[in-house]
Amino acid sequence: MSGIKKLAGQTLWYGLSSIAARFINYLLTPLLTYAATVKTADFGRQSLIYSAIPVLSAIFTYGFETTYFRFSSRQEYKTTIYSTSFISLLFSTLLFTWLLWNNRASIASVAGCSDIPLVIQFSIFIIAIDTLSIIPFARLRQEERPVKYAFVKISGIVVNILMVWFFVSYCPTHPAGWVRLVYNNQLNPLIYVFLANLVQAIITLLLLGKELLMVRFNFNAKLWKEMIIYAMPLVIVNLGGIVNETFDRIMLRAWLPGDAVYRDEQVGIYSACYKLSLLISLFIQAFKMGAEPFFFKQAEGKNPQYTYARVMKFFVIVISFMFLAVSLFIPIWQGMVGPKYRVGLGVVPILLLANMFLGIYYNLSIWYKLSNKTIVGTYITLIGTVITCVVNYVFIPRFGYMASAWATFLCYGSMMVISFLWGQKEYRIPYAWKKLVAYMVIVVLLFFIHKGITRLLPNVYFSLVMGAILTGAFGWFILLVEKKEFQKLPVIGKFIR
Repeated sequence: MSGIKKLAGQTLWYGLSSIAARFINYLLTPLLTYAATVKTADFGRQSLIYSAIPVLSAIFTYGFETTYFRFSSRQEYKTTIYSTSFISLLFSTLLFTWLLWNNRASIASVAGCSDIPLVIQFSIFIIAIDTLSIIPFARLRQEERPVKYAFVKISGIVVNILMVWFFVSYCPTHPAGWVRLVYNNQLNPLIYVFLANLVQAIITLLLLGKELLMVRFNFNAKLWKEMIIYAMPLVIVNLGGIVNETFDRIMLRAWLPGDAVYRDEQVGIYSACYKLSLLISLFIQAFKMGAEPFFFKQAEGKNPQYTYARVMKFFVIVISFMFLAVSLFIPIWQGMVGPKYRVGLGVVPILLLANMFLGIYYNLSIWYKLSNKTIVGTYITLIGTVITCVVNYVFIPRFGYMASAWATFLCYGSMMVISFLWGQKEYRIPYAWKKLVAYMVIVVLLFFIHKGITRLLPNVYFSLVMGAILTGAFGWFILLVEKKEFQKLPVIGKFIR
C-alpha cells in the first residue's frame, strides 16, 4: 500500500499540475468556438494542424523521455544521462527543423493552409522548442520537484490563453488606438492562435533556464547507443499512438464527401466534442506523469507485480466514475462548446470508453518496457493503427465523424486486449481482470439506463438528478465490493470500518 500511496502522491503533484495546465488549455475550446471571428472551418483547420504536431513531436523526441527514466536508475550512467539525452535531442532537433523549414510550402499545401503560411512556420518552431523542454521536464519528474514543474507548465499555458483571448476576443472589438500596433484584422485569427502557442513554448523554455544550465558537454557514446536501441521501437509506438489519437481528424477531412469548407466544419465539430472526454484524458495524463518513473522504481523492489495489479484496480475504479461523471451529465459539459458544435455530442460516450481502454493499455504496457521488449509495443501499436485506418477509410464516407469515434474505440480496445493477453504470458501480473471488466460493463449499463429513462422524460433537471442517483448507486456498490481495500486507505478507511 505504501507504494500505491507514493504513486497517488506523485499523481497528485505532477498530475494535478498537468491537469491544471491542460484544463486551462481546454478553455481555448469555448473561447474559440464561441468567438465570432473564428469560423467553424478555421477551427477545423486548426484542429488538423494540432493533430499533425504531435506526430512530428514524436519523431523529434524519438522515445527519449521514457528511455531517460529507464536508464536514469542505473548507477554507472547517473552523471552522464542528462547531458547525453539533451545533447542528442539538441542536434537532432536542429536537423529536423532544417528539413521542415525547407519543405514548409509543401507542408502548408497538404494542410490546406497555403493562404496562411505563417501558421506552418510558427508550428515548426513550436515543435522544435517544445522538444528542447522534454529532458529538463523529465529531470524535474525524476528528482520529484513538483513545485517547479507545476509553475513552469501552468505559467506557459496561462500566457497562451491570455494571448489568445487578447487577439481573438479583445482586439476585434477594440480595433483602434494602440491595438493597431499589434493586431491586423485582415489576418486570419489562426495566425494569432499559433503565435500565442509559440510565445508559450519560448517562455516555458526560458523558465527551465536553470535546468538548461546544468547541461554539460559530457556525451556518453556507450550510453547513447544503448538508449537508441531501447528507444527506436518506442518511436513507432509513439507515432502509432499519435496516429491513433489524432489522425482521425486528418482522415475525416480527406475521406469525407463534400467541399473543403464542409469537411473542415465536420472536423471542427468532431474536434470540439472530442474535447468533452477531457476528464478521463486529463486523469490519464496525470497518471502517466507519476506512473512512468514510479513503475521503473518499483521494479527494483520485491514483488512489484502485486503493486501493479493493485494500481490497475484503483485506476479502473477511478476512470469508471469519470465515465459516469461525463456521460450522465452531458447537459453541463456541453456548455464547453458553442451551440453550432453540439450536433456531434453523440461521439462523447464512445470516446470516453475509448479513452478508458487507452488508460488501461498504458498500465498494461509496463510489462514490455520493464522486460526491454519495446518492439512488442511497436507490433501492438501497428495493429491499432491498421484498425484506425481501415475503419475510418471504409466508414467515414457513409457515417462521417461517428466512424472516427468507433475507429478510436475499436483501436484502443484491441490494443488493450492484445497487450493483456501477451503480457500475461511474458510477464504475469495478477490483475483482477474479471472484476475490472464487470465494473466497466456496469457503468455502460448505467449509461443506457439513464439514456432510456431521460428519453421518456426529457427534462434537464430530471436528467441531472438521475445521473447523480445512478452515480451514487455505483459508488455504494464499489464500497461494498471493495470494502477491505478501502479500509486500508487512511483517509477513506476510517469512515467505512
